[in-house]
Amino acid sequence: MAKKQNLKIIPLGGLEEIGKNITLFEYGNDIIVLDCGMAFPDDEMPGIDVVIPDFTYLEKNADRIRAVVLTHGHEDHIGALPYFLSKFNVPVYGTRLTIGLVLNKLKEHGLDKSAKLHSILPGNTLKLGEFRVEFIRSNHSIPDAVAIAFHTPVGVVLHTGDFKIDSTPIEGKMIDLTRIGELGKKGILALMSDSTNVERPGYTMSESTVGTAFDEIFRNNTKNRIIVATFASNIHRMQQIVNSASQYGRKIALSGRSIENVVTVAMELGHMKIPKGMLISIDEIGNYPPQKLVIITTGSQGEAMSALTRMAFSEHRKVTLGVGDTVIISANPIPGNEKAVSNVINELYKRGTNVIYEALADIHVSGHARQEELKIVMNLANPKYFIPVHGEYRHLIRHSMLAQEMGIPKKNIFLLEIGQVLEMGSDRCKINGTVPSGRVFVDGLGVGDVGNIVLRDRKHLSEDGLIVVVVTLDSSTHDIISGPDIVSRGFVYMRESEDLIENIKECARNSIERAYFKPNSDWNAVKSRIKADLSDYLYCKTKRKPMILPVIMEV
Repeated sequence: MAKKQNLKIIPLGGLEEIGKNITLFEYGNDIIVLDCGMAFPDDEMPGIDVVIPDFTYLEKNADRIRAVVLTHGHEDHIGALPYFLSKFNVPVYGTRLTIGLVLNKLKEHGLDKSAKLHSILPGNTLKLGEFRVEFIRSNHSIPDAVAIAFHTPVGVVLHTGDFKIDSTPIEGKMIDLTRIGELGKKGILALMSDSTNVERPGYTMSESTVGTAFDEIFRNNTKNRIIVATFASNIHRMQQIVNSASQYGRKIALSGRSIENVVTVAMELGHMKIPKGMLISIDEIGNYPPQKLVIITTGSQGEAMSALTRMAFSEHRKVTLGVGDTVIISANPIPGNEKAVSNVINELYKRGTNVIYEALADIHVSGHARQEELKIVMNLANPKYFIPVHGEYRHLIRHSMLAQEMGIPKKNIFLLEIGQVLEMGSDRCKINGTVPSGRVFVDGLGVGDVGNIVLRDRKHLSEDGLIVVVVTLDSSTHDIISGPDIVSRGFVYMRESEDLIENIKECARNSIERAYFKPNSDWNAVKSRIKADLSDYLYCKTKRKPMILPVIMEV
């Protein structure tokens, strides 16, 4: 009888960060990839469009990848799939809506024809190499979410995915706690659980409570046009907006490509029901009185190019906001987006609109479990080992403390870092080494060609500006034929800083003469001398450190 090997769990994202969720489950010659998400850039990443995981380890083990399995259809769990599937054309398994959203995304990248996409139902189990992968019905802020149990030769590992316990869901049934309990009775080796809302006590409210708030807002704004900003993927939220609009005889228009795509997929799969004739094009809104309109839009996070932001700053080509409009922002700011959302709210008020956001009404509930729900799942699963996932470091720490309160020994709780390898047998568990991991930046069509050095230069330029020194030298006499000429971008306005510019020229001239006439001098030495001398001079005079770029031509 062959000796049992260890199960390896390797997170490549989703720990000590929000987003970019991806975890590898490896046993023997088989690797299963759980989720493949992206993250949005922060202020330290100027010009970056999205951030995806580093696939280096998978590239070295491409022949061992058996499949990708998906918990749900949010961008932080499926957003990196186009980049992944362009490298590894392996089967992808998910529920109907999740696969529908993935297919829509792959069409944009021209990968829809070659991808091997497979829809499964909650309750189904797949045999993938040495793994049996079981999909368990869950609740989240998007339909068709699942938890996943990995049945392995060393035991069962249950990954909750993003979840909450919603006893009155908008669509479908409550999370299958019975099945989690059954697995717990048989014995769960390890539980990997969502940590996003662990800091909040109690229970997360049901999504259905938002419908009551919408009804009240619609009832109190019968003479106003209503604009609702929410996450494009929050299908349950949009269905409740549709329900309230239908009750008060309003037409629905969609603004934002991502919302249009999601609604199309959701309607095709029966996850959204919009009465015939109710949905109109954004181009048709001029044909209806304001009190008969609802516009559902992107931009709940204050994104610079989103539809709501363009409306707030009067840059939207189809929608002009003003007195008589009610804007509902039905979302929480993601950490880091608070200032952008605040700016949009301020601009909306300047337009004379009535703005309703979470601080003023119960128009948003989270899709993530709070402490009591996390305890329920932990109790039912009764795992030997516990691994908090999906959250910043403080979330992981708080979740580990919660697990200790529930009686799980501290030595059986593992706070992993991205790239660490957790080796697990039926009776032992330890961290054993690391694999290549990190962030890959996508900028336009470039994937991975922008690294930390380029980002550092972009940040430098954005903070301190640029000085270009252009000079032409005679190669035989070493005389300065023309220049130094100075070009400033983002440093000072040259017309108002003539004395400083003249002093910069003089400083550059002295640097060139000192460096150029030295024995064995080369261009690098001359450029380095100009940079060093100008940097010292400018910091002394202005306390600024612009990027200095010498351009030397020799004739």
